[in-house]
Amino acid sequence: MKRSIALWQLGGLTFTAILGTVFHFLYQWTGNVAFAPFCAVNESTWEHMKILFFPMFFFALLQSIFFKAEHPDFWCIKLVGTTLGVVLIPILFYTYNGAFGKSPDWVNILIFFISAGCAYLAEAYLFKRPTPKKASVLPLILLILLALVFVLFTFLPPQIPLFQDPIPNSR
Repeated sequence: MKRSIALWQLGGLTFTAILGTVFHFLYQWTGNVAFAPFCAVNESTWEHMKILFFPMFFFALLQSIFFKAEHPDFWCIKLVGTTLGVVLIPILFYTYNGAFGKSPDWVNILIFFISAGCAYLAEAYLFKRPTPKKASVLPLILLILLALVFVLFTFLPPQIPLFQDPIPNSR
């Protein structure tokens, strides 16, 4: 099972990297508001967190079909991994910018991939640990609530720097 977990997590990282990249540009390419809940609508840090969250969440839905029976704590592990990845984006971004000033695009891209990689590594570690006998639906509910918050704040962003587009009229 250890090899299977590693392959699944590598597949998840690849899926997240590809879909996250597509989600970064899809709204800009199409202008279709139907893509806005899942795709970046501007260059704010929040929107970059969103394009990591949704590919990870979609992959988790697929992976749950194969893992949930063997890992009753599946959604708890996914909540931890997804939260870690999403939280690392502003931590790394604002730390870098605070230390070195404005970050070049390649650093922002690297932050996305590092955050995703750390998330899937953490999940792989947690999947290899002994699993509890009971399952809880609470982590899945929390992930769904987080998805709803991402959608809500796409259309009604709070007026704080995390949500501000650093490039005026970028999209």
